[in-house]
Amino acid sequence: MQEKEIYQQLGRLTKDRAQWEANIPYVASLLSHGSVKIQAKALWLLGEMGLAYPEKVQSAVPEIAAFLESPTPLLRERAVNALGRIGRGSYPVIAPYWARLFRFAADEDARVRLSFIWASENIAANTPDIYSDSMPIFAALLRDADDRVRMEAPEIFRVLGKRRPAFVTPYAELLQRIAETDPNRVVRIHCLGALRAAGSGEAPAR
Repeated sequence: MQEKEIYQQLGRLTKDRAQWEANIPYVASLLSHGSVKIQAKALWLLGEMGLAYPEKVQSAVPEIAAFLESPTPLLRERAVNALGRIGRGSYPVIAPYWARLFRFAADEDARVRLSFIWASENIAANTPDIYSDSMPIFAALLRDADDRVRMEAPEIFRVLGKRRPAFVTPYAELLQRIAETDPNRVVRIHCLGALRAAGSGEAPAR
């Protein structure tokens, strides 16, 4: 099939969750396709499949993780996100690669940094304790130069604040200050949401 046909096929498969489990090997085989567009779509779909069937995608995880080394930002972004989704389904499946994700907090591409936060939120939803020593990394992202990254960064504090408030409490003052001063309204609202989740909410963000 041509690239367009494969991409359309993956689009249909994305919507047909009943076919996911049976098609995991096929989608994994597309990671070696010559098209970045197909590889990126396959990575994304494997992440979603892995959330539903983490053990079924386990054999593909090393190949997914190999894309962390890609010079193409889109493929790094999708690999990080896929590992996050699979890790939400079952952390042990991606545990060997978890520590490697943290270098993407400083990736040159803002979309990859954003995906690192998303992946962390996904993993932390069911495995929060592993982030006990990682909060300074997320705190630095609260001051990222990119608006999209700054809008998402408070969300990992919200996720962890619901589950492990003690992880967030040391950053309550910082979150409150950003909630009052950041020029981006969404950043302010998200910081306030993180404070509330951790039980430290104060005045509404302006």
